[in-house]
Amino acid sequence: MKAVLELKNVSKFMNNKALVDDITFTVNEGEIFGFLGPNGAGKTTTIKMITGLYRISKGEIYIDGKSVKSQFEKALKGVGGIIENPEMYGYLSGRDNLKLYGRMHGGINKERIEEVVNLVKLGNRIDDKVSKYSLGMRQRLGVAQALLHKPKLLILDEPTNGLDPMGIKELREMLRNLAEKEKLSVMVSSHLLSEMELMCDRFGIIDGGKMIDIKTISDIKKSEFETHKSYYIEVDNKKDAIRIINDKYPEFGIDEFENGIKLTCEKEELAKVNKELILNDISIYIVTIITKTLEEEFMNVTKGSKEQIR
Repeated sequence: MKAVLELKNVSKFMNNKALVDDITFTVNEGEIFGFLGPNGAGKTTTIKMITGLYRISKGEIYIDGKSVKSQFEKALKGVGGIIENPEMYGYLSGRDNLKLYGRMHGGINKERIEEVVNLVKLGNRIDDKVSKYSLGMRQRLGVAQALLHKPKLLILDEPTNGLDPMGIKELREMLRNLAEKEKLSVMVSSHLLSEMELMCDRFGIIDGGKMIDIKTISDIKKSEFETHKSYYIEVDNKKDAIRIINDKYPEFGIDEFENGIKLTCEKEELAKVNKELILNDISIYIVTIITKTLEEEFMNVTKGSKEQIR
């Protein structure tokens, strides 16, 4: 798989302090890569080094094989980006905003403008004034602007800030479409972990300036132990169910919920527990596997406060 973005042992020092410390990761072609971390972890510093806003203190960053250090202009030609909410001229139409940006960038013709408008599905509103756009439509126009010069890599810093649920869903579907059909690589920095879980193929977690984990969503869904899984069991008599399990299987871990219990054991042992409960006249309403969430993994590896994320 081709790597469009490569960071190799990258560090950033300011006032003798390491803001980013020896991080290494890649973003592959056609991949949506989530970049997670608590506030002050080094996400924005890393993005600024990738986009040339900060000088790299140590290490190398390559975009489509070109070094940001030694081939700056060629490397940055392969990048499009939106930092938080895109700034547009509200008194101009969406099309005129794109034309203006195209003239500033150079080499952007009418056909390319029409192409990106269709990619972001703004065709029916592109000639309206931007002042009449919703925030979600502005985000779409921002993505269209970032795509005009046919970048290999799109970088979005907190793109879902301020969007309503429908706007977030539309943005997610648009990025998924661009990654799959246009083979565009997307790097997304965000604190909205539930959305990252739905949007990203892989994600990296940065904490204290260090890259501490890189995983796929399927990695998260797997239990730490292949044989041991956590199950939620809803019963009619929770108090007696806990007593029966503790008496018969004291080695199992049990957590109490409002209408049931969480039990960690092997699949074969679960069957024995169910049988024991039924023999003791405990009615079982629901048994389901509890899968790990991205938020749980994030909190586990950063050991951070839940106040750091939304």
